[in-house]
Amino acid sequence: MKSLFRTVKGKKEILSLYDQKLAELKIQYEYLKIDSSFGKTNIIATGISSKPPIILIHGSNGCAPIAIQTYPNLHKSFRVYAIDVLAQPNKSAETRLSMKDDSYGKWINEIINSLKIENVILAGFSFGGLIILKALEFDESKIKEVYLSSPAYIINGNPLKTLFKIFIPMKRFIKTNRSKFIEQFLSEVFTERDEFAVKFLSKVFKHFKMDFTPVPVIDSKKGNSIITPITLFAGEKDILFPGKKMIKRAQKIFPSLKSVMLINNSKHVQSGLQNNLIEKTIIENSL
Repeated sequence: MKSLFRTVKGKKEILSLYDQKLAELKIQYEYLKIDSSFGKTNIIATGISSKPPIILIHGSNGCAPIAIQTYPNLHKSFRVYAIDVLAQPNKSAETRLSMKDDSYGKWINEIINSLKIENVILAGFSFGGLIILKALEFDESKIKEVYLSSPAYIINGNPLKTLFKIFIPMKRFIKTNRSKFIEQFLSEVFTERDEFAVKFLSKVFKHFKMDFTPVPVIDSKKGNSIITPITLFAGEKDILFPGKKMIKRAQKIFPSLKSVMLINNSKHVQSGLQNNLIEKTIIENSL
């Protein structure tokens, strides 16, 4: 199988930034390598093992250290398992799964079984939200509740807006390497500027084969069958998955929807203060 990293040098640069971010977190952690039907999955585990388990799932073009940084205090209250999603610019296997079948759901449940945990909380951002919903569709018996932030798979935004404001600047950066195009991309996607995101995504866009497959939306019958409590955080100004539209559909198709929050002035990626609010909600509602 050909690597998703375009060059060995590019892979080294991306993983160097991964290690840099992990070191900046200044936490005690261990690497776990889990075998699955789809290849090895790298997990960063942190927090006291006797605490309640929570699995963090990052978004597209991300990695586990970014997920931990997003909610930096969870390890004080939970045993945190931050997963490197397969086929993303990180340390897990490069096996690209289909978003149309149950592969992601099977994969996450294999991880849960391998970790020998039950009553686990899942928290995911963007593409991580799709993965979590797929896990609930496949087998929700060991999942206590879930928290979804700007999740994929519930609704999609206006395709023309997404094309012109997000994908064209991304493609122009890949072609020209001019910083103004990645700045355009970031200004549409991020609520506040993130210097690490500039560095990391600049490398990822140039050196990693990203998946541009259209994101599906969950069938209402599948949504109706989920019984696990769902808490949903949606961005008011999210172009990819518009918040008001998302909440409206979620309230229709998820009978287990426990709580929704429309985050004012939030684009797709929340600000630090907005993530603090999400983190506080997770801690207060789950313990």
